[in-house]
Amino acid sequence: MAKILIVEDDRKIAELERDYLESNGYETVLVEDGTRVIPELEAEEYDLLLLDIMLPGCSGYEICRKVRDEIDIPILMVTARAEAVDVIRGLGLGADDYITKPFDPSQLVARVRPHLKRYARLTSGRERNEKEDDDRIRVRDVTIEPKTWRVWKGSTELKLPNREFELLRFLAENPNIVFSKEELFEKIWGYEYVADAATVSVHINRLREKIEDDARNPKIIETVWGAGYRLNR
Repeated sequence: MAKILIVEDDRKIAELERDYLESNGYETVLVEDGTRVIPELEAEEYDLLLLDIMLPGCSGYEICRKVRDEIDIPILMVTARAEAVDVIRGLGLGADDYITKPFDPSQLVARVRPHLKRYARLTSGRERNEKEDDDRIRVRDVTIEPKTWRVWKGSTELKLPNREFELLRFLAENPNIVFSKEELFEKIWGYEYVADAATVSVHINRLREKIEDDARNPKIIETVWGAGYRLNR
């Protein structure tokens, strides 16, 4: 049974999220204060973090940044703020997805389910530890291991959230082809999203920061103006 940490200071919303998630077979724990999130994640093992942005003690943005630096877990941000800049900021800090209030609780469950499936696939691949050299994808000094969901730049292993890894792997498996933002969104996310173009752009920028020698002058993931992105091999 997947275990989800719900971080929400509005008790009614938190209980609504809890009831719908538990009725769909998930175990949940509620936290209302932002300062309790990191200690809770360090003390217990969770499969997904459902994170509000406006919290007492510590904002959801700061929590997202800290979690992404320290803990490998899918992050779904929940907020009443729907401005594009808020979406971009949350995604830029490493959130995997974004849903705005008010929302249909069934939509929340529909968003949670694919993230848990992707994360389960990621962790099972690591546990199998399948490292056959023939399955590795090499792009300049970047090595991608699709079966173990691991990425290396030179001798340094990179920590990529699920979406970033899937985006990098897809581009690396289809080198020298230009994909529009809409095509990449459909391939990686696969459902209607509040800010799809921003989502793709933010994840491309985060990948560049990790795999490029100079993110401002990318050589691996190139922008083809007016068309989309291309991974060069």
